[in-house]
Amino acid sequence: MADPYATLGVARGASEAEIKKAYRKLAKELHPDRNRDNPKAAEKFGQVTGAYDLLTDKDKRARFDRGEIDGDGNPTSPFGFGAGGRGQAGNGGFRPEGFDMSGMGGGAGGPDMSDIFEGLFGGGRARGGAGGSGGFASGFGRRQPPPKGGNVAYSLRVPFTDAATLAPQRVTLASGSTIDLKLPAGVDTGTQMRLAGKGDDGPGGPGDAIVTIEVQPHRFFTREGDDVRLDLPITLKEAVEGGKVKCPTVDKPVMITVPTGATSGKTLRLKGKGFHRKGGERGDQLVTLIVDVPADDAALKAFVAGWDGGGNPRAAMGV
Repeated sequence: MADPYATLGVARGASEAEIKKAYRKLAKELHPDRNRDNPKAAEKFGQVTGAYDLLTDKDKRARFDRGEIDGDGNPTSPFGFGAGGRGQAGNGGFRPEGFDMSGMGGGAGGPDMSDIFEGLFGGGRARGGAGGSGGFASGFGRRQPPPKGGNVAYSLRVPFTDAATLAPQRVTLASGSTIDLKLPAGVDTGTQMRLAGKGDDGPGGPGDAIVTIEVQPHRFFTREGDDVRLDLPITLKEAVEGGKVKCPTVDKPVMITVPTGATSGKTLRLKGKGFHRKGGERGDQLVTLIVDVPADDAALKAFVAGWDGGGNPRAAMGV
């Protein structure tokens, strides 16, 4: 039952333009979208909206000034007013004669407030309030639901191989509880995951937890899109003779075949040993062979001392 003039901070003789200006200023400050963590602001927003609704309705403003209705638009006398307190029946039952319910709560007879929100919150139709409330065009003037609690941000460092294989990750929340997080296909550094209802508590329910993923580097694997790259050292004997060698992958070691006469830089492809794609398939692992020549091997030195070296491997480069 507050004084609508005092609620908007204007004088009783204020013009409609002054009332609109005062309301615009307060609406910007108190709008629920800008005060998600402040339920008192949302309540105040409803009060100033109700005050604006009353004071921009010429008939209701005049009745308030005469003391016939209070700041909420209700009659000041429980037995009616006007012609000796006589009442009339309507579709809503008994109501005091002359008391017009149109325009209350954004009804058909209420003021058009679309110009207030034109340019104020991105157009004539304001966004919903905190906690997912609907637009104001359909329910303007009603008290907004209490806002949800704030979101809580988390940073999760995920091992390279876990990211590639989508291994579940255990997250400890600020509350002390833990949750097993299922990584999404295509996960990479910067990927964000929303855990609904795992944020701070609020009058309208808890907010969410926002988890940002950071994929840690690996000591010998690197990522190239959805593929994994690996430089695999092999001995000179393995390079010359070829044969089976063990090769690590993000899943587990596998045996690969080194072709006879392999040289450094030759790349082998292991299908389906990379990162999971969003479509469900996996990338590959690209294995580049690196021939490792020992620095002090007497037998090797004795061998090459009497060997012509196998020609000039740089001939194609013109040198």
